[in-house]
Amino acid sequence: MRWSRAAGRGLLAAAVALAGYAVSSAPAVESVAHDGGRGPITLVTAGDLTDYLDPVLDDWNRSHPDERVTLVELPDSADETRAQMVTSLRSGSDRFDVLNIDVAWTSEFAAAGWIAPVEPDRFPLDTFLPPVVDTATFGGRLYAVPYVTNAGLLYYRSDVLEAEGEEPPRTWDELERLAQEVAPEHGLDGYAGQFLPYEGLTANATEAIRSAGGSLLGDEGATVTADSAATEEGLRFLADGVRKGWIPEEALGWKEEESRLAFQEGRLLFLRNWPYVYAQANGEDSKVAGKFEAVPLPGPDGPGVSVLGGSNLAVNSRSRHPETAADLIAYLTGEQVQRRVLTEGSLPPVRADLYSDPELVRDFPYLPTLRKSVLAAEPRPKSPRYDQVSLVVQAVVRDAMAGRQTPRQAVVRLARELRSVAHED
Repeated sequence: MRWSRAAGRGLLAAAVALAGYAVSSAPAVESVAHDGGRGPITLVTAGDLTDYLDPVLDDWNRSHPDERVTLVELPDSADETRAQMVTSLRSGSDRFDVLNIDVAWTSEFAAAGWIAPVEPDRFPLDTFLPPVVDTATFGGRLYAVPYVTNAGLLYYRSDVLEAEGEEPPRTWDELERLAQEVAPEHGLDGYAGQFLPYEGLTANATEAIRSAGGSLLGDEGATVTADSAATEEGLRFLADGVRKGWIPEEALGWKEEESRLAFQEGRLLFLRNWPYVYAQANGEDSKVAGKFEAVPLPGPDGPGVSVLGGSNLAVNSRSRHPETAADLIAYLTGEQVQRRVLTEGSLPPVRADLYSDPELVRDFPYLPTLRKSVLAAEPRPKSPRYDQVSLVVQAVVRDAMAGRQTPRQAVVRLARELRSVAHED
C-alpha cells in the first residue's frame, strides 16, 4: 500500500479552522542567508509512510556529525499535521527548524511570519519543473523550496475505448459523450473525481474553473475574481455531470481512495486522480491491471489544467541554526536525493530531468504524461487565509453539484463569501 498511503501528502492541505485565528501583518523576517547559526536541526513532516527519509537523513548525518538532523513525524492526517505545526509556530517555538509543508500552506505561513525567506541562489531552482517554483513564493519572495510535486491525471479504460475504436478524450464534450454513451454499454459509470467536501473537492473544482479560464482569487488573496462566466462554466461542467448522470451520485462521497477503488474494481470508465493510482491499479489484486492508461486532464477546448499538489521545504523563522537548515534543504532538493524521492519514496520529484531519464521512465511509465500535466498545472488559490478559502469552495461547490443551487447562483455566492474571507481583520 506504499503508493496509496503516500498519496495523501500529494494533497496535504486539508481545511482546518483554528478557533480565534486571524492573520496579521507578517513581522519583518530576515532571509536565512543573512542569519548566522549552524548546528543540530529538526525536520518535521507528516508521517513518512514509505520509510525512505530515514536512510536519506542517515547519509546526511554521517557526513555532518556536528549538524545532525532529527526527524519528527507528525500524524499522517493532513489536518492533524497542520494543526500541530501551526500550534508550535504560533507559540514562537524553535522546536522545528525545517518544515515539510503542503504547497497551499506556503502563503499562509509566510504572511504570518512563521517561515523565513530563503535566498534563491542557494538552490537549483533552474533544474525544477517551472510551475512548482511559484508555489513557494509569496509577495515576490521565495519563502520555501519545492520538494515533491503532484498533478492530476485522467485515467481511462484503454481496453474499452480500443474496443469501441475511440481515442481518450481531449475535451469536456468528448469526455461527456464517452461517459454517457460508451460507459453504460460496458456496465460502467462514466466519470469520477474526489467530490466529498474536503481539500480534494477544492482541487477538483479549481481544476475545472481554471480549465475554463476562470479563477477564484487574485493578488495573492487580496482580490476576489470568482464572479465570471468562465468560473460559472467550470462549475457547470461538474454540476451537469451529476445532473445528467455521467458522474454517479455516489462519487459525491468519494475521496482519493474511494475513487481509486471504484476504478480499480472495474466500475468506472474515467477517473481523475493522482499519479499514485497508476501503480495501485496495476497491482495483482486489480481488475483493470494492464487495461488502462493515463492522459492529461481535458478542458473545454483541449487539454485542461491540473492543480499542483506536493510539498515545499521551509525554514522556521525562529530556527537557531538557519544556515544548516538551508543546507539541508539544498541536499534534499539535489539530484541524488530527488531520484530517491521517486524510487524509494514513491513520490513525484521536482527536478525536470528525472522525467525523461530512460531508466526511470521504464520503471515509472506515467512520468512523461505527469510531466505534461505538471507543466500545465497551476497552484491552488494563494491566500493568507487559505484554510477558510478552501472551506468556502467546498461548501459552495458541494451545493452546486448536489443540485441545491444553479451554477450561476453558486458563482454569486462563491464571490460573496470569498470577499467576506478576504476582508476579515
